[in-house]
Amino acid sequence: MSVSVIEFSFPGVPGVRAAFTTAECGPERGNISYNVAKDPKAVRANRESLRLRLGFDSWCSLKQVHGTDMAFEPGAVAPHEASQAEADGSTTSEPGRALVVKTADCQPILIAHESGKYVAGLHVGWRGNVLEFPQKGVAAFCERYGIEPGELLAVRGPSLGPGASEFKNFEMEFGERFRDFFDPATQTVNLWRLTVAQLLEAGLRPDRIFGLDLCTHSLSGFHSYRRDKADSGRQASLIWIR
Repeated sequence: MSVSVIEFSFPGVPGVRAAFTTAECGPERGNISYNVAKDPKAVRANRESLRLRLGFDSWCSLKQVHGTDMAFEPGAVAPHEASQAEADGSTTSEPGRALVVKTADCQPILIAHESGKYVAGLHVGWRGNVLEFPQKGVAAFCERYGIEPGELLAVRGPSLGPGASEFKNFEMEFGERFRDFFDPATQTVNLWRLTVAQLLEAGLRPDRIFGLDLCTHSLSGFHSYRRDKADSGRQASLIWIR
């Protein structure tokens, strides 16, 4: 049984494809991470299923550490191999190389250049927002390829929604500069709105920022660490050049 996916098309950029997996079918509910796998064979089957279904040539995933480092033009990771390179963002100009962001509540941000020649994937948890990774990742992407932020399009995939993003220690974890995104009545932080604000600050145009408003915590069809803790798998967000 193949993993279920939600595909996304960047307007005016037919040379780039993007897809977000769910936890609705596939071995281990479509889990694609060896770090949380109960059955490594299931992870390999899910990864191979995605490659065959979506048609990319190779897969590149990272050992995500909630930081701001970028991996430029990373090599392929075989379906049976765990990620080794430590970073939370990657970029490529190689056709057929799918960049993968693994999440279970964090925000996957997929970015395409309007030419269709360059793509990037960012893993943005709340710590990444605090570290301003959307801004730093966009800046590093642009510097690497000599492009401008206004030439980029970005989409945020399924992640922790505003109603489920409770932070009881807001002052310690976020601080005053993020006060506009905090609701003291519910003790929640609107991470979706925060990420849009950070992408705008990075220089993206508002009409080129998209989002799949699907809350991983609230919807059982997604993996959620907050909801399921150690029983949570990971879904994949993928972007590649045709």
